[in-house]
Amino acid sequence: MSEDDSHNKTGYFSLGSSEIRFIIGSLIALFSVRVLAMFTIPFVHTTEARYAEIARKMVETNDWITPQFNYGIWFWGKPPLHTWLSAAGIEIFGAGEFGPRVFIFAVSLLLLWIFYRWASAIIGATPALVSVAVLSSAGMFFGAAAFVQTDMVMTFATTLTLMAFWNATHYDKNQKRWGLLVFVGMGLGMLAKGPVAVVLAGIPMFLWLLIGWRWRLLARLPWISGLALGFAICLPWYIAAELKTPGFLQYFIIGEHYERFMVSGWQGDLYGSGHAEPKGRIWLYWPITFFPWSIAAIVLFTRARRVGAAFKSDSNGWRSYLLLWALSPLLLFTFAANILTAYVLPGLPASALLLVVLWNDAFYQTVGKWAKLGFALSVSVVVGVFLALAVTSAVNIEALNLRQHKGLVNAMKNADPDMQLVYYGPRHYSGEYYTQGQAKTIDDLEQLDALVTNDRRDALAVFQGDAIVTDGLIPEAFEKIGLYGRYFLFIERQ
Repeated sequence: MSEDDSHNKTGYFSLGSSEIRFIIGSLIALFSVRVLAMFTIPFVHTTEARYAEIARKMVETNDWITPQFNYGIWFWGKPPLHTWLSAAGIEIFGAGEFGPRVFIFAVSLLLLWIFYRWASAIIGATPALVSVAVLSSAGMFFGAAAFVQTDMVMTFATTLTLMAFWNATHYDKNQKRWGLLVFVGMGLGMLAKGPVAVVLAGIPMFLWLLIGWRWRLLARLPWISGLALGFAICLPWYIAAELKTPGFLQYFIIGEHYERFMVSGWQGDLYGSGHAEPKGRIWLYWPITFFPWSIAAIVLFTRARRVGAAFKSDSNGWRSYLLLWALSPLLLFTFAANILTAYVLPGLPASALLLVVLWNDAFYQTVGKWAKLGFALSVSVVVGVFLALAVTSAVNIEALNLRQHKGLVNAMKNADPDMQLVYYGPRHYSGEYYTQGQAKTIDDLEQLDALVTNDRRDALAVFQGDAIVTDGLIPEAFEKIGLYGRYFLFIERQ
C-alpha cells in the first residue's frame, strides 16, 4: 500500500478561504495569549511551582542526573526529561516564569506540527488544520502547553509512538523509519514519565490489533533494532540514577507505578500525598479537559446512526484506532485511586482528530458553518480567560487571590532585600522559587520564638486561618505588612 492510497481523502470537507483565514487567525490568537501568559502569570499551582523549583535546583547545583526535591534530598517521583527542559530554559533565560516554561511550550508546538503533518497525509490539509485548532483550543491542552510538569512531554512521546505505529503498519514507504520511531517514542516516554507512558501507548495498539485480529502487522516493526534504540535512549539514565541513589528503581517502579494508583490515599509518597479520588472519576474529567469541544462531541449523539455507520464502513480501522487512543487514559486510570485531571491529556490529540472525522461523517454539508461558529466560541472562552489572567497578573497579581507568593516575596524584598523568608506550617514551593531556594519552614512555637533571638532579620509568612494568627501568637517583634493571596506577611521590626 502506498502512503497516498492509505485513506480516501476526497471524502473530507473543504473550507472557503475566509474560513481558513479565520481558523489561522484563531491559532495566532491562541499562540499570542499563551506566550503572554508565560511571561506574566506567576507559578500559581503547587505542581508547577514544585517542578520549577526542582529545575532551578538542578541548575544551581549543576546536578543533571537525579533531580532534587530539596537540597540533598533526591526526587525519585518522576524521570527528568521535563526537568532537563525546564532547567535548560532557566540556564538560558533565567529563573523567572518564562525560562522554566519555554521548552515545555516548544515541545507542545512540535507536537502540534508533527500531528498536523501526520493527519494531513491521511485526511487532507484542511481537516488536519481544523484538528490542530481543536486540540490547541481544548482547555487542558492550552493550559498544559506551557505548564511546568511531566504530562505534556509524555503526551508528545505517546503521540509520536501512536502516529508512528499507524504509519509503520500501513505504509510500505519508509516502513522501517516509522517502526524505529515507535521505539523512539517509547524511549522518550520512559524518560518523560516512566512505564506508564509505554502502557498508555500500548493499550490502543494492543486493543486495535486484538479487535481486528491484526497480529500479523507486528511483523512490520523492527523489533531488534527498535528495542535497542529505545533502550539506548532511556536505559543510561535509569542505570546512572540507581547507581547514584540506590533504592530509586524500587520506589519508582513499585511505589509510583503500582501503589500510587491502586492504593487509595497512598501513604508511601515521599514528596507529598496521594490525590485520592473515587475510582472511575477519570471519565468525568474528560469533558472538563476537552471543553469546550466536549459539547460538540455530545452533539454527535444526535447523529448516532451516521456515526455508527462510519465505524462499520471503516475497512482499515482508522476510526476505531483513534477511539481507542482517545480512551486509553480513561481505561488505564478507571480503577486508579490517585489521579489528576492532567492524566487525560495523552488522549486529547486523538479526541480532537476523531471529533473532526466524525463531524465530517455526520454533518458533511455544514461543517464549514459549524467550524467557524465553534472556533469563535471556543477561542473566545479560552483566550478570554487566559488574557484576563495575564493582564491582571501584570497589573495587580494580588487581585486574583491565587496560590502564588511572587507578590509576597517582592514585598519582603522591598522592605529589606537581605531578610530571610520563613514559613510557619507547610512548605510553599512558590515562595521557595521566588527566593531562589532561600525560604525556610518552621512548624512549632519554639522555632517561632527563636526567630526573635537569632542574629538576622526575618520575614514571616503565615496562612491567614492558622491558629497562631487567630489566637494572637505572633511575637510582638513582628509587624503585619499585608495579606498576599491567602498568607499574611509579617516583618521583624528593626
